[in-house]
Amino acid sequence: MSTIFNTTVTAIGPEAEGMIEGANMLILFGEGAPADLAEFCFTINNKDLSGAIQIGGTVFIDELAFPITFVGEVVEKNLKNLGHITISFDGSTEGSLPGTLHVSANHLPKLTLGTSVKITS
Repeated sequence: MSTIFNTTVTAIGPEAEGMIEGANMLILFGEGAPADLAEFCFTINNKDLSGAIQIGGTVFIDELAFPITFVGEVVEKNLKNLGHITISFDGSTEGSLPGTLHVSANHLPKLTLGTSVKITS
């Protein structure tokens, strides 16, 4: 298992936690997100992706592991260019929006300033 992405949460929009609780998803965005979107995002400080995000890989939020079940077609492009990724905790194997990464979850994460987000393949 190798780490292909590693970042830290540097800011939390006022509506970001509500997206996890209300919609079972979280939105990460690199620094400089548009203001109307930033309020729903966890801002991250890195967008360097060093490999392909694949089904069977894992998203780690701090020490919690979330197996990847589906990768939208623009997930990697958005992450590299904008630091933007939507992670849905619905376990879907068919996906929804092209920028969404789907993972399975037994419980939802709690993100705070300094939370680590890592993707392995």
